[in-house]
Amino acid sequence: QVQLVESGGGLVQAGGSLRLSCAASGLTFSSVTMGWFRQAPGKEREFVVRITWSDSSTYYADSVKGRFTISRDNAKNTVYLQMNSLKPEDTAVYYCAASSYAFPSRGGQYHYWGQGTQVTVSS
Repeated sequence: QVQLVESGGGLVQAGGSLRLSCAASGLTFSSVTMGWFRQAPGKEREFVVRITWSDSSTYYADSVKGRFTISRDNAKNTVYLQMNSLKPEDTAVYYCAASSYAFPSRGGQYHYWGQGTQVTVSS
């Protein structure tokens, strides 16, 4: 079955950096668009960024543009999220997800989800 396993979360001070990883198995990784979402306590899940399978084009939420960078390694079936200049408002559980759509931005367009990894940014 399909599995997405996130890692790399943790506690960091504001202004610091973290790198999240999401290892995928059970699917043809090179044929799916990968996305990252996050959910803060008491808030709805929100889209963060996606990277397409076709040409690795990316699309970022305005809130993270210029600070976060998504990349993928199809040989390792892994997608990464480099997060720099972290802010307390970035605190959330971060989820990776996979979609067969070319340009999915809504959570409902993603078919598979990881279990999430906690990111906490202290002020």
